[in-house]
Amino acid sequence: MRLITGPAAPPGAAAETPPAPADPATLKVVPARHPARWAAAVAVAVLLAQFGHGLATNPVWEWGVFADYVLSETIVHAVWVTLQLTAYATVLGFLLGTVLAFMRLSRSPLLSTAAWTYIWVFRSIPMIVQLVFWFNLSALYERLGLGVPFGPVLWSVDSDSLIGTIGAAVIGLSLHQAAYAAEIVRGGVVSVDQGQSEAAAALGLPRLRQIRRIVLPQAMRAILPTAGNEITGLLKGTSVVYVMAIGELFYQVQVVYGRNGRVIPLLLVATAWYVVLTSVLSVVQYYVERHFARGADRTPPPTPLQRLRRAVRSLRAAAARREEPVVPLSLLGEKR
Repeated sequence: MRLITGPAAPPGAAAETPPAPADPATLKVVPARHPARWAAAVAVAVLLAQFGHGLATNPVWEWGVFADYVLSETIVHAVWVTLQLTAYATVLGFLLGTVLAFMRLSRSPLLSTAAWTYIWVFRSIPMIVQLVFWFNLSALYERLGLGVPFGPVLWSVDSDSLIGTIGAAVIGLSLHQAAYAAEIVRGGVVSVDQGQSEAAAALGLPRLRQIRRIVLPQAMRAILPTAGNEITGLLKGTSVVYVMAIGELFYQVQVVYGRNGRVIPLLLVATAWYVVLTSVLSVVQYYVERHFARGADRTPPPTPLQRLRRAVRSLRAAAARREEPVVPLSLLGEKR
């Protein structure tokens, strides 16, 4: 019996051999095409060009008025007041928020419930309502004092003279910020592995030192991104204190355009200053996050400034190589 698997080859015919693979050097490399990506890039470029053309040609922007007021003494002083309010509220808010965070993590039902209630109340009430309340505190308590609980008052002072307008704004902003800071810090502390605290306790470290030297440095990597976002929001949120007639940036801009009627350029002044301040905060946040990432990332990526310096050094090295005289190979052979 004979098994036939295909047509028989004619006598004398050579067996077919598979084609040899092509040389990779001779292959034509065709880059991948992304028509949708190019179309989106063109659309974005057109929109940006239209926006820039409108900024340059629309007379309503009044760039001359913008230039007159952006660095004026009144506006610069208002920026300084805005920075002061932001700094005070940030420091006090995060200090109180850290205490509230550890109260929520406490095993004491009273401490945990009190912290949860504070966070719930102050996150529920809008900031502007809290500011107006603290601004009118003297209507509720004409005098504030120290004394024996439920007993005689040993020392008291008028509420308005003790707190004042700036004090009321700082108190309102700080208490409001503390409620959010508490949840940010608590989330960062919870993200740290419990074994870190157990190992520190096994070494005999006191509880406070465990928190200060072990837990918080590791929690900062989780705390900083959200905290930076919250501080940026607080910087812009200081504009709410205009209801208290405090001369911060937005209030002062309102006063100026209320006098001269140049609404758009004055709002552009406020916008430019807010963009500059938030950009500075973003840069500070970047370097602080980089500092606290040293334990987890042994070789952090270079900073933008380091990349710029490296690029400048590369350009200088390339320019130096181009300026070097070219020695013919024949001369090199003679020297040898």
